[in-house]
Amino acid sequence: MPLTQIGEITVQINRKPIKNLHISVLPPDGSVRVSVPEAMTDTNIRLAVINRLSWIKQQQQSFARQARQSVREMVSGECHYLWGKRHRLNIYAQNGRSEVKVKQNKIHLYMAASATTQDRAALLATYYRTLLKQRIAMLLESWQQKLGVSVSSWHIKKMKTQRDRCPTEARRIWFNLELAKKPPECLEYIVVHELIHLLERTHNERFKAYLHRYLPNWQERKHLLNSMPLASTDV
Repeated sequence: MPLTQIGEITVQINRKPIKNLHISVLPPDGSVRVSVPEAMTDTNIRLAVINRLSWIKQQQQSFARQARQSVREMVSGECHYLWGKRHRLNIYAQNGRSEVKVKQNKIHLYMAASATTQDRAALLATYYRTLLKQRIAMLLESWQQKLGVSVSSWHIKKMKTQRDRCPTEARRIWFNLELAKKPPECLEYIVVHELIHLLERTHNERFKAYLHRYLPNWQERKHLLNSMPLASTDV
């Protein structure tokens, strides 16, 4: 997406077949994305952003204050999140197949003594992916029926934000791998949120009405998701 500088703020401009301009301030670094109607002029875009500068800066300051994990070194004693709970990491040397076991708020990694930091991180990421895939599958089966929608496909990948998803016309959904670290109720909120986008593309009043109808406490879940510590490199 093209970038433009408006005052002190760098803005990503995303032209889409929509009726109204929408400004998003994205975690973890408060980057600004503006979705605009395809025919909107650069001047009108600039004026709209300038009118919201105070709000944009407030959101950026909020992200700056949010707790973050330190850089993960993948060593014994380090804390990692799983389903919103802190787990202590333990590394064990083991010949043969590498594996992950979780017991009593501890994550045990068994792998070769020669395994690198990257090897350990990849093993844990694979474990997260497996758990997340199982839970998303169950949630999608339930919520597609409730909402009367269906996706053509869904996938999991490491993303800066859950907002980095494919267009709804393709009916494909990408889920952020980091969701395995968040509380289960946050994952359910994201699943419902993404499915409702198949009914309403933008975050307008109709979209919010669907959320209120099907997930009355969605605002509490969203707040919980946003209050969780950010990963050291992104989330």
